Amino acid sequence: MRNLQELRHVMDASSAFFTTRYCPLGYFPCGNVSMCLPQPLQCNGVTDCENGADEDKCADIYGWPKLVDWYFDQVTTISDELEDCLLDLYPNRCMCEGFKITCEDAGLNTVPTVSTNVTKLILQNNSIHSISTRAFAGLFHLKRLYLSLNKISVLKPGIFHDLHQLEWLILDNNLIQSITPKTFVGLKSVFFLYMMNNSLENIPNICSVLPKLKWLDVEGNNIESIEKKNFQACNKFDVLVLRNNKIRYIKDDTFSTIPFMIELDLSLNQLQEFSPSVFKGFEQLHQLNLSHNPMNYIHMDQFDHLVSLKSLDLSGINIFNIQNQMFKNLGNLSYIYFKKFEYCRYAPHVRSCKPNTDGISSFENLLANIILRVFVWVVAFIICFGNLFVICMRSCITTENRLHTLSIKSLCCADCLMGVYLFFIGAFDMKYLGEYNKNAQQWMESMKCQLIGALAMLSTEVSVMLLTYMTLEKYMCIVFPFTHYRPGKRQTLSTLVSIWIAGFIIAMIPLWNHNMFGNYYGKNGVCFPLYSEQFESLSARGYSTGIFLGLNLLAFIIIVFSYTSMFYSIHKTGAQSAERSLFSREVAIAKRFFFIVFTDALCWIPIFLTKLLSLLEVDIPGTVTSWVVIFILPINSALNPILYTITTASFQEKLKQCLRNQELLGPKKSLSSTTQMSNV
Repeated sequence: MRNLQELRHVMDASSAFFTTRYCPLGYFPCGNVSMCLPQPLQCNGVTDCENGADEDKCADIYGWPKLVDWYFDQVTTISDELEDCLLDLYPNRCMCEGFKITCEDAGLNTVPTVSTNVTKLILQNNSIHSISTRAFAGLFHLKRLYLSLNKISVLKPGIFHDLHQLEWLILDNNLIQSITPKTFVGLKSVFFLYMMNNSLENIPNICSVLPKLKWLDVEGNNIESIEKKNFQACNKFDVLVLRNNKIRYIKDDTFSTIPFMIELDLSLNQLQEFSPSVFKGFEQLHQLNLSHNPMNYIHMDQFDHLVSLKSLDLSGINIFNIQNQMFKNLGNLSYIYFKKFEYCRYAPHVRSCKPNTDGISSFENLLANIILRVFVWVVAFIICFGNLFVICMRSCITTENRLHTLSIKSLCCADCLMGVYLFFIGAFDMKYLGEYNKNAQQWMESMKCQLIGALAMLSTEVSVMLLTYMTLEKYMCIVFPFTHYRPGKRQTLSTLVSIWIAGFIIAMIPLWNHNMFGNYYGKNGVCFPLYSEQFESLSARGYSTGIFLGLNLLAFIIIVFSYTSMFYSIHKTGAQSAERSLFSREVAIAKRFFFIVFTDALCWIPIFLTKLLSLLEVDIPGTVTSWVVIFILPINSALNPILYTITTASFQEKLKQCLRNQELLGPKKSLSSTTQMSNV
């Protein structure tokens, strides 16, 4: 067995060497073939390697699953092969098969008397609450004993004294509060001890009387601390499961006596931090589970000694200081589990990382959903085409109110930037097609991501401020028509320039001070800072809150109030007039105002709610964020040309007049050309 482990270790090391030496980051070798494949092609259900290595070992079976398979392959007892009962003594309510007795759910209150040559005794799911010291006397051939799902609260010293050949002892789901080494005296062959879901408060040094113990499972107990003395003489341990206890701290040398362990499960405890050297010497460890502990910090060299580690579970843990250096030395790591998909970019050399998507991006693509990948181009085209069309038409058609036209053009320019932003997202999605994860960290921290995020912020904020300005201007003209308030050319230009400067400052401030704002725009693949993170700096969180729930919410309230007041003023004026046509005019105005307010609400209310929920630390699926950014945020940019230009009566009238003039000019040009030809 030891030679087999050494050979396997050499093969794993050779594989790791080939991967790091010949395959680039994000690629894996086809076994012993000199061919590298991109990460997403591993375990995708399609054989891409000639030898099928890309679809081999796709399940995370390292640790105890592999040991169980090995044990059942090597050991097959005679009781599993025979059907006829070969025992003379067993209770009538039980079943006998070969040398095996099954008394499952038989209503037993005590351990029954059975033949001494029994090899497997199943007593689970009964009402056994007390075991006498002679209950198992003379059972020298017993190899497996199942006592789970009973009401056992005390294990008296010496009750297993005669069970010299016992290998499996199953005691889960009982009421056992304490154990001592004397409890297990006589169990010289036990290698599997299963005591899950009891009430144990500590683990004594049981290895002193269990010399062959390889597997100890004490999941779901009340253990608060473990020390080196608990595992003295446990140098044969392969699996130690301490899951779902109340352990708060582990000292450096706690596991120093069990250096050949293959699996260690410390999940669902109260551990807040590990010493950097707590895993020192664990050169054989294949599987480590630290998930769902209240940790928020991991030392840079925490896992450096785990050179053979193949599976690492850190799910449920916020690692605010995560860096590539933490996993750099884990050359054999094949499976890693995180709380957030964004952490996967710090372990691009690992074959499989879960979760494999955050709803926005996936292991393969910047945009995880095929609908998003298609519609990012469609929405970008609609926005750019609509706004450029309005700019061109407004430039060609002369109007009396040129200052209002200037504001409309400025709004179209701002909205057009949103289309440009979406085009960039689509382009980089195409660039990283099929291999996004290996480029994720570089992309999110790049200046390109920062700049297009700032571009989206510039477009959003300038558009919001321009809409507010245009609404207030219209509000003053309708509600207070006799104030003679009409902004002049200089005042209009000054206001528009000020709005653009303010938008530029808002977008660029997070880029000026990285120490204060961190990676403000690079929190996700689409580079838009819509939601807050638990460990985000107070400056960044306060800034984004001030923008989305301060400035933008105030602008939305002003727009709603202004249009409501305008409609009320028009209705009041109409009520004082005798003209019947005013009613239909009011209906038309009401419909127009309703759609303007409705589209603003459709765009901004989901954003306000998303931001508010993130501040309340509600877990927001990335799918929601991606739909907000691709579909909801650009709503105003796509509809503003329609609402403020194309559907307006004055623009339609001017467009019709322009087309009529073109029709009249056409025949005149033809007649002039004919006259010139005849003169020639």
